[in-house]
Amino acid sequence: MGNHTTVSTFLLWGFSSFSDLQDLLFVMIFFSHVTILAANTSIMVAVKLSHNLHTPMYFFLCGLSFSETCTTVVVIPRMLVDLLSDSKSISIPECATQMFFFFGLGTNNCFILAAMSYDRYTAIHDPLHYSSLMTHKICFQLMMASCMTGVVVALCIVLIVFNLSFCDSSIIQHFFCDITPVVSLACDYTIFQKMILLAFTAFVLVGSFILIMISYVFIGSIVMKMPSAKGRYKAFSTCSSHLTVVCIHYGFAGFVYLRPKSSDSFREDMLMALTYTVLTPLLNPIVYSLRNKEMQTALKKVRGSILNKTALNISKIFIVQALINKSRESEVIFVQLISCV
Repeated sequence: MGNHTTVSTFLLWGFSSFSDLQDLLFVMIFFSHVTILAANTSIMVAVKLSHNLHTPMYFFLCGLSFSETCTTVVVIPRMLVDLLSDSKSISIPECATQMFFFFGLGTNNCFILAAMSYDRYTAIHDPLHYSSLMTHKICFQLMMASCMTGVVVALCIVLIVFNLSFCDSSIIQHFFCDITPVVSLACDYTIFQKMILLAFTAFVLVGSFILIMISYVFIGSIVMKMPSAKGRYKAFSTCSSHLTVVCIHYGFAGFVYLRPKSSDSFREDMLMALTYTVLTPLLNPIVYSLRNKEMQTALKKVRGSILNKTALNISKIFIVQALINKSRESEVIFVQLISCV
């Protein structure tokens, strides 16, 4: 290895080169994060409280919302702290943990999207037996398979990356512990390890995308055979939200993780990764709420229920305050009467 200093701590350099924009970036990312949490939580609450949304499609949507919320929590809070802090250091175990959860949840997202496409195929191919084909047990098994695939893939990636020797430079040219910026600091990173990591990335992105495309090829062939234009429109409209989310998700992720890398592309990759980690989880609930009447109705009910409960709680506070004030007035009158006697 030569004369190298072993690294025990990294620096997440991230947006340090944009020193004049850090306050603006903090405000924008903070409000985006709050919106992501509010939007995805609203979808999960709407699915939970609305009995007409207790279907496989919304079960998977709820799982996707939860997984994407967790993905942002893994990255964004740390990014916000680093934007305000002079110390941007992160220990190797913390870096490995962040990478594990980010890629585990990211893999989970991809295969949930694949499960959703299979659900749409089943609903269009055999609507009469849909409820017996997509039972709660099968949906749960598909969700658990996505989750376990994420755990295995993330564990393999972390073991490969953090078994490397890091020496000399400790500056990660990114706002979180992503694969390429971290392995670029290793002094024993070989083409063999590079190919294995690329294979895992391709398995997740290309593999799940192929599964989605297979489902949509079959959906397309079924829809084209439908005699009525109204039936074809209805079938395609049930898939439009999912297709939109797939295009957004795989467009950004594919650009970041599948294109050839160079040391000059880190900055570009970082900006695209920011879009991927912030914009995608923000757009998904918007797409499903704007293009889905059932979800719109459920969200209105949830919003109405929250407003009613808030109004009721406020009225209770006012009533209690009025009673307290009245009690105090009575107490004063009573004291005055006693003093007169």
